[in-house]
Amino acid sequence: MIAPGPTLETARLILRPTALEDLEGFVTLAGDPESARFIGGVQPRAMVWRAMSTMAGSWALQGFAMFSVLEKSTGRWVGRVGPWKPEGWPGTEVGWGLLRDCWGKGYATEAATASIDWAFEHLGWTEVIHCIAPENTPSQEVARRLGSRVKGQVKLPPPYDTAVIEAWGQSREEWRARRKAGA
Repeated sequence: MIAPGPTLETARLILRPTALEDLEGFVTLAGDPESARFIGGVQPRAMVWRAMSTMAGSWALQGFAMFSVLEKSTGRWVGRVGPWKPEGWPGTEVGWGLLRDCWGKGYATEAATASIDWAFEHLGWTEVIHCIAPENTPSQEVARRLGSRVKGQVKLPPPYDTAVIEAWGQSREEWRARRKAGA
């Protein structure tokens, strides 16, 4: 079973909606203290199943959610990246979370670029943000490579409402200008 939605392809990645077969990847991502540090912390398998089901449900109810990201060369699930806006969220976000052994390969930037293009083109979004903790320097670097800048502090809904989070982002016009210029 796979949630309803499009499949996107980049040079090295396949982005598709959540599928039942993704559970082990989600469990690995949420079970690693470093990988899970800025995406809600380590979670037990039962909670991970609920979170994965939330992604699938968002595809069905909103027509978007984070994509499951697969390496084209291996078919391996490497993370989840894409549009995200649950109830009470501070804006239209494209976020990312990758398995630790996939960090530093450019996958987050590659998948986020395809996701932002898709969100602006198909969802009609006029702005994109990335909710990043001030100490999450690797995600700040991804945001910079995407052309985003700090827009200010934002508040996430409970149970994350006590976390200090900065919104990085840009408008659709800024994104399109950068893309047209070849950035």
